[in-house]
Amino acid sequence: MKTEEIMNRTCPVCGREYHEAPALSRVDSTTLICPDCGVREALNSIGVEEAEQEEILGILHRVGRSKDV
Repeated sequence: MKTEEIMNRTCPVCGREYHEAPALSRVDSTTLICPDCGVREALNSIGVEEAEQEEILGILHRVGRSKDV
């Protein structure tokens, strides 16, 4: 049986404390960042404007993130 230990981390980009699985920063490919900043970096890399990024994040938060992914 797989057990998951909940770890609280602080995102070095936004300073938010989070416990979800971290994302790998696209800036240096080594820094672990919060999932929201990971989404922001990904959307920014394809030219999505900041206002639309926040709208997309809002949708993700409302729908929830699958723990199976």
